[in-house]
Amino acid sequence: MIELSTTWHQTAQALEQEDFDAAYGILDGAFGEATRAQRGALALLGASVTSLYGDGGVDDTRKALRDAVTLDPHLREDRLYRAVLAELTARDEPSRGADLARGALTAPLRLGLPDEEAVARFHAMVALALSDQPVEALDVAPASADLPAHLRWRLRSWQADCEEQLGHHEDAANLYAEAAHLAVGESRAIMRQEQAAVLLQLERHQEALDLLDRARQESGAAGPDDELNLANWHYLRAQAELGLGQDEQALTSIRAASRLEREAGDPSYGVELVWGQVLVARAEMEEAVTHFERALELARPQDRPYALHELGVAYLDMDKPVEARDRLQEVLAHDEYPFLPEVYADLGEAEYRLGRLQEAEQNAQYALSQGATVPASLVLGSVALDYYHLDEALEHYERVIREAAPGTRDWVTGHQMAADILAQQGFRDPAGIYSHASQAIEHTERSDEWYATLSDLMRRAEREMKGGNRTLN
Repeated sequence: MIELSTTWHQTAQALEQEDFDAAYGILDGAFGEATRAQRGALALLGASVTSLYGDGGVDDTRKALRDAVTLDPHLREDRLYRAVLAELTARDEPSRGADLARGALTAPLRLGLPDEEAVARFHAMVALALSDQPVEALDVAPASADLPAHLRWRLRSWQADCEEQLGHHEDAANLYAEAAHLAVGESRAIMRQEQAAVLLQLERHQEALDLLDRARQESGAAGPDDELNLANWHYLRAQAELGLGQDEQALTSIRAASRLEREAGDPSYGVELVWGQVLVARAEMEEAVTHFERALELARPQDRPYALHELGVAYLDMDKPVEARDRLQEVLAHDEYPFLPEVYADLGEAEYRLGRLQEAEQNAQYALSQGATVPASLVLGSVALDYYHLDEALEHYERVIREAAPGTRDWVTGHQMAADILAQQGFRDPAGIYSHASQAIEHTERSDEWYATLSDLMRRAEREMKGGNRTLN
C-alpha cells in the first residue's frame, strides 16, 4: 500500500523539471504496490499528466481514464476525472466539452489530494478555452499558488491564449512573459516565441525580434531543435524583420521556415502567406501571387479571407483590377473577417481602375464610415479628381496626411497629390505647395517621375513666395 499524496508530490516534483520519464516511473513504481482503489487514482493522475501532451496525448489520456474507472468505478463522479474528460472531449467536440467542464466544477473530490480541486479547475479551464469560451475559462481558472509548479506556467499560457481570443494583446503578452519566467528548458523558449507572436500583433517588431533571439539562445541550450518549433521561430522572425523593413533578412528567414516545414512534411498556410508579403515588399508581385495562392490552398476556412485579401491587393499592385475585384468580392462572404472595411476600400480602388466611378465612390464611402480612413480617402480623392472637384479631392488627401503614419507610401501620396491639386488651383497657396512637395520629396526616389514634378513645384513655389514677399515654411 502506498501514500497517494506522497506519490503525487514526487511526481509533481519530477514534472516541475519537465522530466516526464521520471514522473511516469514514479507512478508506475507506485502502481505495483498500490491497492486496486489506489491504482484507479494513480491511473487518473496519469491521465492528468498525459493530457499535458495536448493533441499528441489524446489516445493515451483516453486509455488512462478508461483504466481509472475500470479499477474504481466511483471515479466517474470525481471532479478531476470529469475535468480531464471535458478537456479530452473539447478537442473533438467543443460544445460538449464546454458542457462537461461546467458540470465538472460541481462534482465531488474523491482523491483527497490537497491540490486536487485546483488541478481539476485547471483542466476545466483548458476545456473551456478549447471550446472558444475564453471569458468562462478565465473565470474558472485556479489561483497559480494553489497549483503544482508544473501547471503554473501552463496556467499562464492558457490565460494568455484566452486574452488573445478576446483581443487583449497587451494582457496576453504579459501573461506569456510570466509563463516564460515560470517554465523551464524548451518550454521557456516556446513561451518566449508565443510572447513574440503577440508583440508582432502589437507591431512592436524590435521587441519581438529581441525576444526571439533570446528564445533561440535558450532553445539551443535545452537540446536538439524540434523542426516545426524551429520553423515557427524563423516564421516569426521573418514577420519581425519585415516590419522593420529588413526585406532581405525576412526572405532568408521565411525560406528557412518553409524548408523546415517541408522536411517535417507539414507545410503551413502562415508561412506561405508571410512569404507572399515579403515578396510584395520586394515588389516581386508575380511570385508573391504564387505564394498567396498556395496559402489559399492550405488555409483553414477561417484563414481563407486573409489569403484572398492579400491576393486582391497584390492584383491591384499588378494593375489587374478584374482579378482583384473577383478576389475581394470573395472576402465579403466572410462576415467575421476583421478587415472588411479595408476590403471595401480596396474594392473601391478596383472599381475605380475599371472606370466604375459610382461603384468606387459607394464602396469607399462605406469603408470610410467603417473606419478604413486612409485607403478609403485615397479612393475618394481619385474619384473627386476625375470629376474635377478639386476642393473635395484636397480635403480627402489632407485627411490621408493626418491619419497615415509619416513616411509611409500613403502619407507620401497624400502630400504629392495635395501639392499637385494646390498647383492646379492656380498657386494661390505657394507656401502650402512648398510644404507638401518638400515633405513628399524626402521619401521619393530620384528615379520616380514624381521626383521631377515635385522639384518643379518647389522651385515655382519659391519664386512665387519671393515675388510676393512671403516667408517659406
